[in-house]
Amino acid sequence: MNQILEFIINHWVLCGLLVGLIVTLIYTESLKRGASVSLHEATRVMNQEEGVVVDLRGAQEFAEGHIAGAINVPYAELGSRISELDKHKDSAIVLVCKMGQHSATASRSLKEAGFSNVRRMDGGMAEWNNANMPTVKGNAKGKKSKDKNNKEQSK
Repeated sequence: MNQILEFIINHWVLCGLLVGLIVTLIYTESLKRGASVSLHEATRVMNQEEGVVVDLRGAQEFAEGHIAGAINVPYAELGSRISELDKHKDSAIVLVCKMGQHSATASRSLKEAGFSNVRRMDGGMAEWNNANMPTVKGNAKGKKSKDKNNKEQSK
């Protein structure tokens, strides 16, 4: 431990540059990922800014329950299906995955493709379901039914 402190004292310029580079790297990577939004901010974007929800989960998970109006583009197929989202380039896009892990990489891909207003929902659908927010069951082709979390379900 004494040797580390001695090294830092003797080479404070190099150590300062190293810390500065690490901070810069973290900052630039966070800019590439896009803005992160909370569950409540995501619902505000969907309602007030007419945001588009892009669900990055697989088709089976999507059919088991998703946010109403969400577009299903599985993460594994995003590169080949990104053109399907071109009509939403100027809209606010909220990316949702299972737990928020894939949305950062997907956000970067969309930004590189020219999408300007991309946001990632913290916690993904796990957080959405934990908050008992309404979901819709069914596939992307229109076969939908109300999920147990939907407040409009009859008793």
